[in-house]
Amino acid sequence: MMFVAGMIAILIAMTLILVRAFLGPTVFDRILAVNSFGTKTVLFIAVYGFLTGRPEFLDIALVYALINFIGTIAVLRFFEYGDFTSLGQKREDR
Repeated sequence: MMFVAGMIAILIAMTLILVRAFLGPTVFDRILAVNSFGTKTVLFIAVYGFLTGRPEFLDIALVYALINFIGTIAVLRFFEYGDFTSLGQKREDR
């Protein structure tokens, strides 16, 4: 019963994070909210896998965590440099 309450709490937190993602005043607030949503999704998948007795869900959660991390780094790099091809040159320098 405690794990079900934990899953409900995670879903509520995910809902609040989505609100922050839509209302965030800056792009970086939105990126942080999407990254947090991905982290909560990994936690949700792991708890769900534990509740259903399916340990392979942990593998899915780990892959999702890696994709979330790489995607966040890629989006931040895009907003910092303007594209994915420039190596170390900011927009102001070009």
